Amino acid sequence: MTQTQNDVVSDAAIDIRTLPKVSLHDHLDGGLRPATILELATEIGHELPASDAESLGAWFRESADSGSLERYLETFDHTIAVMQTREGLVRVAREFVEDLAADGVVYGEVRWAPEQHTQKGLTLDEAVEAVQEGLESGAAAAIASGRVIQVGQLITAMRHADRGQEIAELAVRHRDSGAVGFDIAGAENGFLPSRFADAFTFLASQQFPVTIHAGEAAGLESIKDALVAGRALRLGHGVRIAEDIEIEESADEEAGDGEEVGIANLGLIASWVRDRGIPLELCPSSNLQTGAVATFGTTIDAHPFDLLYQLGFKVTVNTDNRLMSGVTLTGEFELLVDTFGYDLADLLDLTLNAVDAAFLPLEDREALAEHIASSFDAAARQASA
Repeated sequence: MTQTQNDVVSDAAIDIRTLPKVSLHDHLDGGLRPATILELATEIGHELPASDAESLGAWFRESADSGSLERYLETFDHTIAVMQTREGLVRVAREFVEDLAADGVVYGEVRWAPEQHTQKGLTLDEAVEAVQEGLESGAAAAIASGRVIQVGQLITAMRHADRGQEIAELAVRHRDSGAVGFDIAGAENGFLPSRFADAFTFLASQQFPVTIHAGEAAGLESIKDALVAGRALRLGHGVRIAEDIEIEESADEEAGDGEEVGIANLGLIASWVRDRGIPLELCPSSNLQTGAVATFGTTIDAHPFDLLYQLGFKVTVNTDNRLMSGVTLTGEFELLVDTFGYDLADLLDLTLNAVDAAFLPLEDREALAEHIASSFDAAARQASA
């Protein structure tokens, strides 16, 4: 892109919300509308920590940022509680897509764990079918309003449970009706992907793509196991790969002014991930709230996002849990622009990284990339006019 186009985003001439985006790491049970939680909770008699939407939304955000893991996990007790019926799942999934579309998302992968939504009698298949109905309804509503969006399900197994094979088979069973990939989530420490080795072998035999939560609550061992035992094509978060990078300070001899510059030395795991273009599903705000980047600092400017981006890792921008973190994908891009000075070309690069990482056929990714690139160019031309 030209320098003029690069300057546009810095001058705030473009509303980032209007730019097409790709969302790869966004949890269904972490993206409900507070008002919907209130209504569904009233219907089933579930007690909530607040009685109005504004206060409830604030409670979720404060709990997620409290520094208490117990309080953070408590938030999901409330969202999952109202997602135990077909009607509840359909509504939550429909609104989920509507909110993504309103945020400029044109392709989204929605991850969730069906095994957590059978408490009221739904079977695993019925739960998946209900979510798919909601996703399709939300996409149809978005398209009717003039927006463009496509969505798919990432069927997730919980690491602490023993249902990996069962959930893997569930995902493959629905591959032609909305399921685009498989994931494992939940407690990362003490639950390596190799726990589900047989399930991952089955998925590989079915040529069914896998992304794995790794490198968030646990470090390099978890990442390596996700790549080896899990055959992961993407890393969910993966931010702690930066712990395998050593920055060696040295004088810039060419500059001749004694200015200190950093030389990055990558370990074996970091080299493998970067050199083979294994995508990282980074979630800037969430990574700070959960302490995933505590080794580097507690403020956004200390997040290794820019380090990984500058070193050539295939980084993508994601929200993780929009309700708990109080974020949107637009807001996460704006945060990165404000913190690291990214321009429109950077935002396009990051978005195309996500396109390339999407669990879509090559032809669909090429068409999506063309649409996004042309939209960015059109926005730049309009802002420059």
